[in-house]
Amino acid sequence: MQTTGNTVLITGATSGIGRAFAQEFAARGNTVIACGRREERLAGLSRQSASIVPRACDLSSAEERQRLAEWVIEHHPQLNVLINNAGVQLATDLTRPVDLARLQAEVETNFIAPVLLTSFLVPHLSTRKDAAIINISSGLAFAPIAFMPIYCATKAAMHSLTLSLRHQLRDSGISVFEIAPPSVDTELGSDRRADPNESHGGMPIAQFTELAMAALDAHTLEAALDAHTLEAAIGPAAGMRENREALFDRMNGGRG
Repeated sequence: MQTTGNTVLITGATSGIGRAFAQEFAARGNTVIACGRREERLAGLSRQSASIVPRACDLSSAEERQRLAEWVIEHHPQLNVLINNAGVQLATDLTRPVDLARLQAEVETNFIAPVLLTSFLVPHLSTRKDAAIINISSGLAFAPIAFMPIYCATKAAMHSLTLSLRHQLRDSGISVFEIAPPSVDTELGSDRRADPNESHGGMPIAQFTELAMAALDAHTLEAALDAHTLEAAIGPAAGMRENREALFDRMNGGRG
């Protein structure tokens, strides 16, 4: 894919990785449709750049997902890049009855929403030049942290989904990428911290964005079309992919 001159839909664009991607793609001369739940933050993004178009949407809602896809195709038919980024990260104790509402919210946002949004937009994307789908998974897809099992499971599902989607779209002209972040210093999981604004020590967002865009640029520079250019595990996430079981034991106190 090209990283300039696109029309890009980014979900979860009001904070963290999604917000950084929105700013970076806009700076590179793309039109960015920034999707998120917090309208005041979307308005702030659009004030930063005339290239950022705000669109409020709660992706956990089936109706809002459908309306988003229909609105984008009608009002921004140039759309050729979808970035499935929106995510919720919750702690879940599986030794006790699980709160069904929390479970559904996490699975809907992290997995069902990107599956359905992608399926709504693939017919349109297949008509566009340089079309791409970029799924944001996680290093935790390969080596999960046990106290957030649902989040990790949904990211593992996104990894698996991306492999299948890439295979199904192999003759469509749509490139399918996966970017697996390490722990990045964002608001994700802030409900578990006494001060939601406190840094948790992850990779600085600017560093992650630079490395992720470099991975996309590597494909643009006609690198071989194989898993190494279509699947980018960033920073420590690369080790999590390569040393899954050993890292699981280390990250979870060696208790198996």
